[in-house]
Amino acid sequence: MSQLPDISYLPFAHLLGIELKEATPDRVVAALTVRKELCTVPDILHGGAIMSFADTVGAVATVLNLKGGATTTTVESKTNFLAPVPIGDTATATCEPFHKGGRLMVWQTKITRGDGRLCAVVTQSQMVLEPKKKG
Repeated sequence: MSQLPDISYLPFAHLLGIELKEATPDRVVAALTVRKELCTVPDILHGGAIMSFADTVGAVATVLNLKGGATTTTVESKTNFLAPVPIGDTATATCEPFHKGGRLMVWQTKITRGDGRLCAVVTQSQMVLEPKKKG
């Protein structure tokens, strides 16, 4: 397997504690340990943390497909919450493409917990931003 991309330049990903496990242009897998500060009541992973986790993984997937100095931004995201992820468990995000176009990429990220249960499905659209021309 090739070396994983460095996401240390993403301060929010660091704050969340996202750890990349696999990263190719067609699949990104990451883990997130559920800590108290990421929870809502009663000690389950907050929906916003789930959405942020998926958004970060989808952005990494997009970046792995960019060419020529292009960047990306999320333009749409939809989350279906299916089951809670309890404190102390590890959430795993698996992100795969629906569409990889030149101007827009659409990704689906499935979030599972340690027992394998599907907890959330996130579909997001990432706009490809071409580098600004000098002059």
